[in-house]
Amino acid sequence: MPDLNELTTPALLIDNARFEHNVARMDRQLEHLGVPLRPHLKTVKNIELARRMLAGHPGGAAVSTLAEADYFFAAGIHDLLYAVGIAPGKLAEAARRIAGGMRLTLILDHPDAAQALAEAATARDTAFRVLLEVDADGHRAGFHPDDPALVEAAGTLTRGGATPVGVMVHAGGSYACRDRDCLVRMARQERDAAVAAARKLREAGFDAPVVSVGSTPTAMFAEDLTGVTEVRAGVFAFMDLVMAGLGVCQIDDVAISVLTEVIGHRSEHGQVIVDAGWMSLSRDRGTADQAIDQGYGLVCDEAGSVLSPEVIVRATNQEHGILARRDGEALDARAFPIGSRLRILPNHACATAGQFEAMWLIDSDDETTEPLERCRGW
Repeated sequence: MPDLNELTTPALLIDNARFEHNVARMDRQLEHLGVPLRPHLKTVKNIELARRMLAGHPGGAAVSTLAEADYFFAAGIHDLLYAVGIAPGKLAEAARRIAGGMRLTLILDHPDAAQALAEAATARDTAFRVLLEVDADGHRAGFHPDDPALVEAAGTLTRGGATPVGVMVHAGGSYACRDRDCLVRMARQERDAAVAAARKLREAGFDAPVVSVGSTPTAMFAEDLTGVTEVRAGVFAFMDLVMAGLGVCQIDDVAISVLTEVIGHRSEHGQVIVDAGWMSLSRDRGTADQAIDQGYGLVCDEAGSVLSPEVIVRATNQEHGILARRDGEALDARAFPIGSRLRILPNHACATAGQFEAMWLIDSDDETTEPLERCRGW
């Protein structure tokens, strides 16, 4: 098997021990809360890692693209939640997959989307399963729990032959929290919104058996999930600098990194150039509003140990990363010889991993396994 110095850079690395630690931590949390996990597989995009996340849970998963749904269905995961508001133009493709045996659940958050789906259900004789997305925090999308349009949409779906099976909430606002108390409140707020919306549907005569909540921060800080039937989370398996900045994990829990090589020096600026730019690290600047801005990533040595909390990827071009000290002091070029290798911990695991077609699992001796494929596309 190749070792790190034989890999072409930039390369996506996953620390196996950290991955296992992160998965086990989430499993313990949900076992304590008594709620199963529906892992969101948009982060790992790989069946081997997905199966390890699914172990001990009912077997359903969430995805962000129909390409992911196809990939995981072909690998034996049949119960899939397409966790993005359904675009009417994709309903024919969704119906085709359902006819092929996929237990695909869709989501929507607007009466007009419900009408389009109901018409497609009638025209295609497809009993679409649908979760109604509920807004817990004004972050992105969803019905308010007390909005009459929630019940109206459920009725529209039923009349068209589709089945509103419940509600789902994603408290993305949790990413704006800055302390534990805020994360605990957001988890409670997420649960309360979901349970209230499900109650509204049941009072109107709908079964609404599914009450789905989830984000990694709220899942890790929830104290009581009474009334919830499943938790969705995905980035917890890899973690990243945003999660560390929220206090969800420690820097040493981040399992994902990008292997890169030093290709130049900007001695007059006290900076170092590597071959990992925004095409590999992504343009995500998720830590910019946190207490510690990590630029485009935190720099580690080849073994994955942080060089200094001050050394970050300050700037990126397409294929170039510019390393610098956060405090403005010059880097010593002698510590970064041309050809030396480093690892970059990314801001957002999903965005960075999404740049790569394959990843390498690293064991405790920094040896690599065969590359793990990653599904791509929409």
